[in-house]
Amino acid sequence: MEQPFFLPRDYFTTEELVDLTQSLIRIPSHKDTPGQERDIAHFIHHFLQKHHIESVLHPVIDERSNVIARVMGNGTGRSLMFNGHTDTVLPYNMTVDPYAAEIKNGCIYGRGSVDMKGALACFMMTLIMMRRSGFVPGGDVIFTGVIGEEGKSEGTEYVVKSDIRADAAVVGEPSDYEYAVGHRGLEWFDVIIRGKASHSGRPDKGVNAIEHAMTFIQRVKQDLYPILKEKYDEYTGESVMNFGTITGGTEQSTVADRCVIRLDRRYIPGETKDSVMAEYQEIIDRLQAEDNTFKAEIRVTPESLLELYHPPLITSVNEPIVSAVRESIRDVIHREPTITRGIGWSDAALLKTYANIPTVVFGPGDLSLAHTEEEHIAIDDLVNGVDIYARLVQHFTTLPPEE
Repeated sequence: MEQPFFLPRDYFTTEELVDLTQSLIRIPSHKDTPGQERDIAHFIHHFLQKHHIESVLHPVIDERSNVIARVMGNGTGRSLMFNGHTDTVLPYNMTVDPYAAEIKNGCIYGRGSVDMKGALACFMMTLIMMRRSGFVPGGDVIFTGVIGEEGKSEGTEYVVKSDIRADAAVVGEPSDYEYAVGHRGLEWFDVIIRGKASHSGRPDKGVNAIEHAMTFIQRVKQDLYPILKEKYDEYTGESVMNFGTITGGTEQSTVADRCVIRLDRRYIPGETKDSVMAEYQEIIDRLQAEDNTFKAEIRVTPESLLELYHPPLITSVNEPIVSAVRESIRDVIHREPTITRGIGWSDAALLKTYANIPTVVFGPGDLSLAHTEEEHIAIDDLVNGVDIYARLVQHFTTLPPEE
């Protein structure tokens, strides 16, 4: 009798998984890197090919490419997509070398270690183990290493608009042995307030856009915050917002003729980009009715968007992929995993909303370490991540195809 595939540690070593993760971390892929994800995409592509995995580079923007790899199934089961982003945020003021991939206290440190090059390494190792073990899944297992999730999600938007499809998907954002079937939608908005410049010695001759921005912020806190507190979804949590930045004026001796407030709005199922935008527009309209010198408009922040908006994720808990993820985690940690509601926005929402692929978020590592000055991932979490993904392939791709 053939040895079951769900004993994955027979087919890889911790050392090679650590080496792979370190190699990924050592390749910068943030927005200020020349070519951004170009080098890491080529590394992943050639690494998979070296291990006899079918892999193709799909150019998305200039030199920036997705990596699409596939292990073909035998047609008796369901197909599964692994989705992970190859870009990272900037290293900011990291207190460790962001690209040394140093090992300390059983963890690998560096930018992208937990968000999400650790998950990429686990996905890649899972495909490689399938080849080594001789396991043939019932349906195709597809790896999509995508660009731009930290920006406009150009990579997954490309996947959604292509003919790449699967019966279900897992997005590898770190979830600390929990999993998410839902998360809030996310849109960034600019509120542009226009005033009238004048010399600061005669402020009465001008209209101060900064002061009007203060009025707008106060009215949002007064009128909108109480409404947001009443909005809640079982699987995504509360509807929330944040004032992120405010810029305005030209110099201290001139009344500010322009001020821009940039805000982040996280919204739940039942809300849409248009409905949340309308909440701010209503406040603008009321302020303009009260004061004819108040001039403002709201728009989606241009650099946050390609074409598709960023809706909430909501995958039914009754979907087979949810049961398969839960069982796979439980098999490894020997307790019932819980659903997390603290996950940020992810490309999972694009896959579910625009490609109708039931999607779950699960990945190795602790989300609270992402984007931090000492970002790191535990080696044990990487090993367990491969174990869980391998078991997931076993659980899901052997299910009979949907009729």
